[in-house]
Amino acid sequence: MKNDSLVITAKVQIFPNKRQVIELKKMFELYSLACNWLSKKVFQNKVLNQVKLHHLVYEQMRSELGTKAQFTQSVIKTVVARYKSAKSNGHDWSLVKFSGKDYDLVWNRDYSIVGNQLSLGVSSGRIKVNFAKKPLSQFQKAKAKFGSAKVVNKLGKWFLHIPISKEAPALTIDDVTNVVGIDLGINHLATTYDSKGKTDFYRGGIVKHKRGVFKALRKSLQEKQTSSARHRLKQIGSRENRYMIDVNHQITKALTQKHPKGTVFVLEDLTGVRQATENVRLKNRYVSVSWAFYQFKKLLCYKAKENGQSVILIDPKYTSQTCPKCGHREKSNRDKKKHHFDCKRCHYQSNDDRIGAMNIHRKGIEFVSQSDPSMVIEQASVAKVEVNQPDMPTA
Repeated sequence: MKNDSLVITAKVQIFPNKRQVIELKKMFELYSLACNWLSKKVFQNKVLNQVKLHHLVYEQMRSELGTKAQFTQSVIKTVVARYKSAKSNGHDWSLVKFSGKDYDLVWNRDYSIVGNQLSLGVSSGRIKVNFAKKPLSQFQKAKAKFGSAKVVNKLGKWFLHIPISKEAPALTIDDVTNVVGIDLGINHLATTYDSKGKTDFYRGGIVKHKRGVFKALRKSLQEKQTSSARHRLKQIGSRENRYMIDVNHQITKALTQKHPKGTVFVLEDLTGVRQATENVRLKNRYVSVSWAFYQFKKLLCYKAKENGQSVILIDPKYTSQTCPKCGHREKSNRDKKKHHFDCKRCHYQSNDDRIGAMNIHRKGIEFVSQSDPSMVIEQASVAKVEVNQPDMPTA
């Protein structure tokens, strides 16, 4: 198995005291001021070469804004990166503005771990803050590389977002030992079918109920239209988001731990899931549209890569309408209300989510069988496959 690099962003909560909070807020203001000052210079001069920009603005920025050497370098790097990102997204030379909601720190220059604390650079020098150690402990033991971090203040809580890179095995077609089809949904958050013919259901009834409670509470607060209600709405949104992240973490962790190295997880490419749910009845659309499919995929990808596994995406067309036994495709094969599948040709019957997982698994098998054995399977790559007539077990 070949080696590859894996980059994970660790969200580490820090616990500054009152004096340190003042220092951090001053840093936010100075960083925003410096970034916006430099952004205007970049916009005026159309210069994105970091070396040329350094010669053009370095001394002037330090003189006019009173910034220190490393801080100035960090600002130049941040602004250049933001402009390049904007240009790659089709925004050709539009002025980039910085909100002052975060600032960047370079590992071992602006931040480091000293004993049981994090040492952070601020405008007056450095401060040492306590932090939640669990998110970083595993990476410190593995001697992973820490990248440039962001200090973030969210709803009064302080975090350090640290990109961490480490070596991970890259899965090739020749290494594949197992294929798992995963059907994502609402009643069953995930239904899986693997190469041994085993089906697992990860039920979503509790999640569906809890999100319904959040929805009702949100509606009630929106009708009040008071400042306290708006504040409460933000808290509700944050709590619901944390809840869904936790659910996705639990399911993706269970999947990657249950299946061996060499497993390829197959998901439907649900890029257009929002458009696909426009025909869903209005009262059900909230649950359908807001289920975090993208987040699930992202979490599964990095956990799979850590475990010597991989994830591919396949075309979702007809996976819920096709009989996995005889290949007959018809809309009426599936009864959505009863969550039941009954083939009109061969009368093969099963749960409709299981049928979806079986067909997704079949497309994964076809991808593996049609690919070059030495090919590295890229995470979340879209697999284009010619699907043959199914010959699936009927258990």
